[in-house]
Amino acid sequence: MPLNNAYVTLVTNPDFVKGARALARSILVCGTQFPLIVMTTFESDEIDELEEWGAQILSINHPSLSDTFQQAHARERVHVKNPFTKGNKPEFHSPLNNFAKLRLWQLTQFDRVVFLDADTIMLKSCDKLFSYPEFSAAPNVYESLSDFYRLNSGVFVASPSVSTYNDMLRLLDAPDAYWPRTDQTFLQRYFPDWHGLPHTFNTLQYIYFQLPQLWNPKAIHVLHYQYEKPWQPDHPKAEQLRPLIDLWWEVYEYGKLPSWLS
Repeated sequence: MPLNNAYVTLVTNPDFVKGARALARSILVCGTQFPLIVMTTFESDEIDELEEWGAQILSINHPSLSDTFQQAHARERVHVKNPFTKGNKPEFHSPLNNFAKLRLWQLTQFDRVVFLDADTIMLKSCDKLFSYPEFSAAPNVYESLSDFYRLNSGVFVASPSVSTYNDMLRLLDAPDAYWPRTDQTFLQRYFPDWHGLPHTFNTLQYIYFQLPQLWNPKAIHVLHYQYEKPWQPDHPKAEQLRPLIDLWWEVYEYGKLPSWLS
């Protein structure tokens, strides 16, 4: 396994700083030997405070994309054209921000990176993922077993390369390009032969109540709070997800994992 590896996350607004704090603290608890790089599109004292939990802050710009592309992928266009019918995206969610995660392919100081969305927390060390090939990702399964063919871009393994990044932008912003689920749709198109990870490396929170046969807390490496976020007050799924919300807050506030996970 190459030693020059890193975990990477992305923070594009103040709300996701909360998520990145919980993620950073969870990674420390799991005892990884690799750093967490926080790519951020803005500056704030709250971002800098993430360094207290071992994170390295890296300021980035959004990819250079055409006006036509940006108009087509603006929140009001995407959410109307392809509404989220399974859950609720928070008001601070902006589809265009998702494409900034492609910047990680420019981090050529690393041999391999594992990307983790800022609404995930690590429950067990994921260091072995660095030995997996590009492009490895877990399935986007949380409602039906038939969804195992779709990837979820909340956790994936990549090999940084400037040539890959430039090629991505060429395809991403091609004439009339439209990616209904933004980076997720794009990455599945760009890596059609993606390597499937076990769903335990990206367990979507809705599995807890919709696919209980897949819910095994002692096997979960990464828990992903897709749709509603645990720091949102009184969100529509709060009571159904109460144990998972309480788990997130324990990590966020105390940097501890509850005993029922071990």
